[in-house]
Amino acid sequence: MKIIEESTMKTFTIFAVLLSTVLVACGGGGGNSVAGIDARGTPVPVAVVAKGTIAGFGSVIVNGVRYDTSAATFDVDDSPGVQGDLRIGQVVVVRGTLNDDSTTGVADSVQFDDVVEGPISSINMAAATITVLDQIVMIDADTSFDDRISPASIEGLAVNDTVEVSGFFRADGSIAATRIETKPPGTEFEVTGIVRNVTAANFMINNLVVNYSAAQLDNFPTGAPETGQLVEAKGNNLGGSGELLATRVEFKGNDIGGANGDQIEVEGFITRFVAANDFDVEGIPVITTASTAYVNGTSADLALNRKVEVEGTINAAGAISATKVEIKLAGFIRIEGMVDATTANSVTIFGITVGVDSLTRIEDKSNASVDPFRLADINVGDYLETRGYEDASGIVATRVEREDFQGDVAIRAFVDSVADPDFTIRGVLIQTNGSTTFRDINDQIIPASGFFGQAMGRLVEADGSLSNGGILADQVDLEN
Repeated sequence: MKIIEESTMKTFTIFAVLLSTVLVACGGGGGNSVAGIDARGTPVPVAVVAKGTIAGFGSVIVNGVRYDTSAATFDVDDSPGVQGDLRIGQVVVVRGTLNDDSTTGVADSVQFDDVVEGPISSINMAAATITVLDQIVMIDADTSFDDRISPASIEGLAVNDTVEVSGFFRADGSIAATRIETKPPGTEFEVTGIVRNVTAANFMINNLVVNYSAAQLDNFPTGAPETGQLVEAKGNNLGGSGELLATRVEFKGNDIGGANGDQIEVEGFITRFVAANDFDVEGIPVITTASTAYVNGTSADLALNRKVEVEGTINAAGAISATKVEIKLAGFIRIEGMVDATTANSVTIFGITVGVDSLTRIEDKSNASVDPFRLADINVGDYLETRGYEDASGIVATRVEREDFQGDVAIRAFVDSVADPDFTIRGVLIQTNGSTTFRDINDQIIPASGFFGQAMGRLVEADGSLSNGGILADQVDLEN
């Protein structure tokens, strides 16, 4: 904060100081976005640390804020990089300043680290998980896939594929993947997690044994790994028992950092929960009070493994004093088809309006490969895959991907009418015939009568081809 020293302006100086103090206490333009106001009446941006998934480019959009990266440095997997190395859906840490509008800022640095990189040892289709270096990776509607993975789902992966996974930790140490990319064989193995079962030569990260006897050890407070520490281990080979032969192990600590009083925005899962005013997100303690605002729920909705975004300030102990907690809603709705119409903040598919906001991840996976890709680049007739949730405003997209049309369309939402052999989902006619396969929530084939006997009001996914403005279903699945 600047204070005018000339005595002739003493009155204005006192006013500016008082106004600055008020703005610090009140959070300025909403959400503690300014540190004060200078003597010229100009808002002073506040230092910010933000951890979340990349939703878009044209700068970098994280947690709904568009950060100007024109002067930023980039760290990609512990090496200097550029913005072009980053991808939609990767989890990054942005350090910089937040403007008074709370929707724009300036990045000083952007850091990306994957959570695991190595070969897939097993795939569980029913549970929608893969195992990489003995780490369980969960795949869901929030998972983006690299263009080289076809189809862009767990079905496009195979045992022994080498993959890089970005995502968030859950309470049990498993990883909720936000993006998966394939890597060439011979890529260095990497794994990040909490140390346990330490000996003089080994420790474990979940079920992976890490042999660190010959590793370079970086930044450890006592010089060696200790139980409970967050570390990243790297190596080129696995031992005879499947252990990682580490060449380097780095102490990560709190990988977010930040100074006392900095604004902080963290997306992730609740990994420790004692009470609504005492829990951890991404391993960072969070403190709430009676003045903490909640979005998409209340404090009663907080629980272990609930995905949230927490905003507040860092206190002297390194905890987040939360001003806002947003509960992330599951993106269970899926709509894939041709665009009927667009507006400044929505697309319409099958006559269903899907809202797009600053948190929606938008990616062009078509041959056009527009980058940066924005809602304004979507045209009527484009083929989109959308995932989202429903709130009081309607359907809100968490992901929108433009793809080249291959003849298939799909919808997943709640059934609103049944008239065997047809039914409707949000007013979209789903036709079935003797070639349609019906499956239950365990992915087991059931007769058509078994489906229609329980379909009304259920969450159902229908995949097929366009037919009279609706879908002629090849497969229909009851969803849990």
